[in-house]
Amino acid sequence: MVQLLAPDGTRTPHDEFDPVLAHLSAEDLRGFYRDMVMIRAADLEATALQRQGQLGLWASALGQEGAQIGIGHASRPQDYFVPTYREHGVAWARGIEPMTLLELFRGISHCGWDPHGLRTHPYMIVLGAQTPHAVGYAMGIQRDGAVGTGDLETDTAVLALFGDGTSSEGEVSESFTFAASFQAPVVFYTQNNQWAISVPASVQSRVPLAQRSRGWGIPSVRVDGNDVLACLAVGRIALDAARAGEGPRFIEALTYRMAAHTTSDDPTRYRPRAEEEEWAAKDPIARLRLHLAQIDEIDEAFTTACDEEGHELAMRLHHHIHAMPDPDPRELFEHVYAEPHPLVAAERAAYDDYLAQFEDEAQDQEGVR
Repeated sequence: MVQLLAPDGTRTPHDEFDPVLAHLSAEDLRGFYRDMVMIRAADLEATALQRQGQLGLWASALGQEGAQIGIGHASRPQDYFVPTYREHGVAWARGIEPMTLLELFRGISHCGWDPHGLRTHPYMIVLGAQTPHAVGYAMGIQRDGAVGTGDLETDTAVLALFGDGTSSEGEVSESFTFAASFQAPVVFYTQNNQWAISVPASVQSRVPLAQRSRGWGIPSVRVDGNDVLACLAVGRIALDAARAGEGPRFIEALTYRMAAHTTSDDPTRYRPRAEEEEWAAKDPIARLRLHLAQIDEIDEAFTTACDEEGHELAMRLHHHIHAMPDPDPRELFEHVYAEPHPLVAAERAAYDDYLAQFEDEAQDQEGVR
């Protein structure tokens, strides 16, 4: 497993990955720290909002900030990301506001951002459904001639994100087949957070997940997912290879889901407390803070400012969501196709008739009064 930052913050030199990180400044490292603090603050507030009845559901990424901020900053602007439903740190790194993510879980919008402009596909709830989409998009890029040209601003890669549970879905195996056969410029990135709801990773696979892709001839690596620098370095090398036309890559980021699978889950029913305490000692935010302290590039004023900024973000989220109106159910029929579609129009008309029944009943009751 690739690890550049130990849990106590100690930096381990590495001949292959150090050159990839050579350009990073102390300011960059502090920026990664701030990113993770901000995402955690938004994540905790989202859970609180769901408990208040303001969100239908929330899938926390608590504990996975290092894996997400690392890979998020490993990309180039033209790369295209295809996430699942827990990539809040990746979304932050791509410029997607947390308010937009919460609108999805409130049911206000289907996406809320421009996938083309921000080069990030909408969140995917169906497990594994995004991996064929990612490979198909990568094959399209390949056919557009945007791979292996040597132009840093043209060559493009696709990042397919999914969890350890999703790795057991058939769509992932099928995606490996197409990606390997066509040497598509796609990087598969799984965050192994140890639990697919209540099923441990040891039941999902008898071997490390990183070994699975090798049967398709897809090179793979396992990285410490709580080490933001290792995830950044490994991600950059894999994405560079995909852009250069060297075919797909697979990364397993070993991390831990510190919260419940979603707010409808109770991890105390299946997860031992001792395991949670063991992983809490590997916290990605604390790890980077310890490293910055060791190199004398962080102080209390900076960490306090980050905490205060995170609190301000949480309060903005709180007020933003509480102020939002309920969505118009008719919006379900918008943006289904790029152009008007007769079937969608017929379904919307039928739904309009259904809603009209309730309006008629309300008018009748008002007349009785």
